[in-house]
Amino acid sequence: MIPAAFSLYPELDATTLSAFVAALESGDVTGLAPARAAEVSDVRAVASFSHVKVAGADGDLLDAALWRHNGSLPRPVIVMPSPWTNHGWLPYAVQASVFAARGYNVLAYSTRGFAGSEGQVDVAGPLDVADGSRALDHLIERSAGPVTKIGFLGDSYGSGISQLVAAHDTRVDAVVALSTWGDLGEAFYENRTRHVAAVEALLKAASKARLSPQTQSVFENVIADRDIRGVLRWAEPRSPFSHIKELNRRQVPIYFSHAWHETLFPGNQTLKMFNELTGPKRLDLSIGDHSGPEMTGMIGLPNRIWTNAHRWFDRHLKGIDNGITAEGQLLNEVMWGQTLEPRPTWHSVTEQVHRLYLVGGGELAEEPEAGWSASVLCGVDTPAAVADEIVRSGYDEIAGRPKAYRTGDIDRTVAAVWTADPEAEVTRLRGVPRLRVTYRAANSKSSFVAYLLSVAPDGTARLITHAPYTDLDSPPDSLVSADIDLQATAYDVPREHRLMLVIDARDPFYGDANLPRATLAFTSPEATPSYLDLPLG
Repeated sequence: MIPAAFSLYPELDATTLSAFVAALESGDVTGLAPARAAEVSDVRAVASFSHVKVAGADGDLLDAALWRHNGSLPRPVIVMPSPWTNHGWLPYAVQASVFAARGYNVLAYSTRGFAGSEGQVDVAGPLDVADGSRALDHLIERSAGPVTKIGFLGDSYGSGISQLVAAHDTRVDAVVALSTWGDLGEAFYENRTRHVAAVEALLKAASKARLSPQTQSVFENVIADRDIRGVLRWAEPRSPFSHIKELNRRQVPIYFSHAWHETLFPGNQTLKMFNELTGPKRLDLSIGDHSGPEMTGMIGLPNRIWTNAHRWFDRHLKGIDNGITAEGQLLNEVMWGQTLEPRPTWHSVTEQVHRLYLVGGGELAEEPEAGWSASVLCGVDTPAAVADEIVRSGYDEIAGRPKAYRTGDIDRTVAAVWTADPEAEVTRLRGVPRLRVTYRAANSKSSFVAYLLSVAPDGTARLITHAPYTDLDSPPDSLVSADIDLQATAYDVPREHRLMLVIDARDPFYGDANLPRATLAFTSPEATPSYLDLPLG
């Protein structure tokens, strides 16, 4: 699931980006692609580029790059904290240049502990927030003319820092947060289930970074299931959701982008943040996984996420009426046909809810049925899975090659399966599916993962959405009632395809609270029947 040499940006060509930066410095565009050469010429015609050091918190020097216009004209500025990568600020080289050519002064910097920056990785803690303000100070002091408006833009790690700086520094006027998080605790610990593979991926992606002892300890505690309360206390101030009152008080405009099958920061916790914001806001949801939808823009190719990021800052930093606010708060890219659906709000996405009941015989039915039981053997993995590889599987999805699940290979002794009748017409799933299910666990701790699949007539399926669940409190041999939200989705179930709900007790992506060879017995009490609510649009 996580290769030994792992990057959150597997398609990032650092060699090409380094050549682009060298051309920014020298003006020699030999060897660059024509489009990149044109970008170098455009930015050098209006602004200078230089490597700089920013005096960050605690006296640590941060490696940075500055795009600076000459002359005394008033200008907006943009600060770009780096992603979670050993390349530091380099992934922003092309887009920062495009912003500069369009009239912005820009400073991109490597966050503390990464690449050429001093200090230790604080994971969007107080030192990172202070660094963001220091970087802004540096940019303002070196702007030749008055600064009109201020934006912060970040991808992944830099997106969380950007939101937090905006919550603490009243100078920030607008934010672009790509592949971001709202609640870091929920991203690490969803429905009381540890996101083990995601945390392992973050550790491997930061193999050359200098993690603080606290950061190292927190990550190891998630993996080893130690001091989870301490992890959540650590995560709270690092969650933009914890500072939403400050953002709302100032009505900070925030643009979000996110992937439907995000494996590092699952979408629902960002949706929670998005829905609580009261200022100008927009959310673009796309096919793929973490940072995949915006990756082509980082390497200089046309990309709607980056196009909208530019439009967002042009509207809120330059005051240009470019129509982006009139397009609604939401843009869904529907899996897998790539249709784009604008909506005025997230809540307008779901028009009605269709309830199907889990019944005996493995059916999803229109009426409830009590008295049945379906047992799941713990400790055994099944073909149902979140993803084959974190991040990398998302690129196959973007290319139109989502994983095909062979439903006939799912062993019904280690998974419980319910299947609906074939759809008579295309069924438009839009929103958050919700599952209520009751089960009996012999032990005091138990966990499972629920997957919603779309099954073709030939028995192959595509993953629509999923969610984990863990119970840590119930007495042994008691009935446990689980009410969970599956991750939000926009999916058209084709005619003659069937919806399938699969529940198993083991997925390497998550921490497992079950004892090996234990069983979970799923059922449906008459008073509280088990059901699946499908959001329809």
